[in-house]
Amino acid sequence: MQLSWQSFLYRLLDRQPTVGRLVSLCEENYDLLLRLAPELPHMEGDYRAHLPGHADLHLSILQRSRYTTLLRLTYLFEDGREAAEPDALLRVYHDAREVEAVELHQSVLPTGNLYEAPALANKWQVNWFITKWLGFCVSLDYRFETLTEEPAEALS
Repeated sequence: MQLSWQSFLYRLLDRQPTVGRLVSLCEENYDLLLRLAPELPHMEGDYRAHLPGHADLHLSILQRSRYTTLLRLTYLFEDGREAAEPDALLRVYHDAREVEAVELHQSVLPTGNLYEAPALANKWQVNWFITKWLGFCVSLDYRFETLTEEPAEALS
């Protein structure tokens, strides 16, 4: 029996971060991201998921290798300053079926350098945020549709 992403999060909520739990979180991030972008292993360029009444979600493939993809995922608010928030740089490990946050820019959660001490706690906090955000986007039914659609214009 597979747990829903919400059940998964609540199972981890009150536990101390460990490497094993961080790996589980990154695996959950992969599953959630593929629900948003089922064609991710084959996508190139820039995409936009539009949901009426909500900000557009933007995905840009920045770098691709045989086993990994580096991508940017963000909302781009067009409120006169074109603010990107949250703005996440994510590395997808297709062979391990994991997504790890490389950088996260947003104004709510204080995030320092992911690799400064205590690195595990920092990485846990940022990847936890990514899991919650991806789950929220999935629950709203955002989708980056098939490759036959016209890609969005490049993000600046």
